[in-house]
Amino acid sequence: MVARAWLLVTLLGGFTVWAAETNEAVFRLGIDVLAQRGFRDLKGKRVGLVTNPSGVDGQGKPSWKRLRESPEVNLVALYGPEHGVFGKVGAGKHVSGERHGEDRNSDGKISKDEETGIRIFSLYGATRKPTPKMLDGVDVIVYDLQDVGCRSYTYISTLGLVMEAAQEKGVEVMVLDRPNPLGNFRVEGPRPEGELAISSFIGQYDIPYVYGLTVGELAKWVNEVHLKKPCRLSVIPMKGWTQKMTWEDTGLKWVPTSPNIPLARSARGYVATGFFGELGVSNGANPAGVPTTGLDGTVVQPFDIFALENVDAAELCRKMAEWGFNGVKFTPFRFKPPTGKYRSVVMSGARVTTDPKAPANLTAINVAGIEILKKMLPKKNFFADAENVVMFDKLNRSRQTRKMVQAGVAARQIVASWDTGVAKWREER
Repeated sequence: MVARAWLLVTLLGGFTVWAAETNEAVFRLGIDVLAQRGFRDLKGKRVGLVTNPSGVDGQGKPSWKRLRESPEVNLVALYGPEHGVFGKVGAGKHVSGERHGEDRNSDGKISKDEETGIRIFSLYGATRKPTPKMLDGVDVIVYDLQDVGCRSYTYISTLGLVMEAAQEKGVEVMVLDRPNPLGNFRVEGPRPEGELAISSFIGQYDIPYVYGLTVGELAKWVNEVHLKKPCRLSVIPMKGWTQKMTWEDTGLKWVPTSPNIPLARSARGYVATGFFGELGVSNGANPAGVPTTGLDGTVVQPFDIFALENVDAAELCRKMAEWGFNGVKFTPFRFKPPTGKYRSVVMSGARVTTDPKAPANLTAINVAGIEILKKMLPKKNFFADAENVVMFDKLNRSRQTRKMVQAGVAARQIVASWDTGVAKWREER
């Protein structure tokens, strides 16, 4: 276990924070490093900020407030990704108008925050790429969003489109680096290339499903490899982050990145059970991110489980354990959904508990579970819903995984088919 102490650190400008000290170094987020520099990197520039509630400093103060309160910073615009600047909109819902503390899915637009007077723009509504007009009066656009380290999480797609728009407009881009909660050591999952690849907003880049980079490192890759023309990019690095760390090693409090990622462990759950949601299998995710209460009173968070009706939970967990997912525990879980298609129907399955540094391939839990459930429920067609099929393919960034599952290819063989792309990425990144 990493030894920790707490140090009182006074930054330039008299702002004091409690910083977690690991046995490697004092850890600071990119926003805190920027503050330590006295925000001089932004002095004399009109600043736009891409952020949401996950964009906070080491004390939990929103980055947009830190920028607005600095005499060196002229904050003129805020840009919100999926879920909005204030993080209250459900997954996949378009955001059209926002004001301080409120996200709305209406046709009316509010161009300025009523409390601060700062312009607010949605990057998950009528457009996902900033228009030239959205960047009028902006010299540098700062990106400060906590990510989860998984390709299908849409914030990194927003990042790429912001960088592309900034290059076209002649605007600088600054990324405030943040931890990859999964750890840079974790690289896994499908990476289809060529004709097999399906590019979408949840699979914009030619990278593995779990890509093992911080957002600042990914921004550099996007600039060097993905963009046709690179933008003027700067990355404010963290202090104390190492390749072997996960979020838990930072000592910082996790701020939900979206309604269904309420805890740091939810990032691992998102990887381990995310595919199930596109197959009619409950993984606990729901529009409001509400926890699920089991029949035994156990409360779980979104992406902590996978379950269906008419499943022998104990048998499912036993078979999952036989796979040898080191650092992962499967325990029976039964519940009745309070709403939806399966309201009041007993659902049975597995609760998935993962160690932060579990050596297991977390993405493989999805295909192993699908294989086992198919054998337990031979009459069920997991790909009956056309919309779910499309989303499943987008998650995998190809049709290959689905076709292999439908053809009865062994799950271990499917997982092995990912190895080439993962090995190539480890050399490239």
